Amino acid sequence: MNVLIVDDNEAAADLLQELLSLQDHTARCTYSGMQALEACAGEVFDVALVDITLPDLPGTEVARRLRASARPPLLVAVTGLSSQDAGASEAGLFDHHLQKPIDFDALDRILERAGHRSSAAS
Repeated sequence: MNVLIVDDNEAAADLLQELLSLQDHTARCTYSGMQALEACAGEVFDVALVDITLPDLPGTEVARRLRASARPPLLVAVTGLSSQDAGASEAGLFDHHLQKPIDFDALDRILERAGHRSSAAS
């Protein structure tokens, strides 16, 4: 599974990348919305974990642009906001929502479902 991590907290993003690599996923970190969009222009990702509060573009704008791409990844909102508070701004943009700190069991379930989705699409 090829996973894009979009988070301006570099330490948190790098740690998540390491954890995903230990689970045999390929993961790439970007630390801004523009970096994420540039990464997606040159590489196909199965899943994008997008922090909602980024310094340059809101995570919702990143999701909107990725959703419009030829092969959008499964989009997962990652935020410190509760799902109810974040829900209004994310309506229809994200496939899943994870609250910080990330519940890794929930992330594993999302990645497993994404793997099945990718297999079915192939």
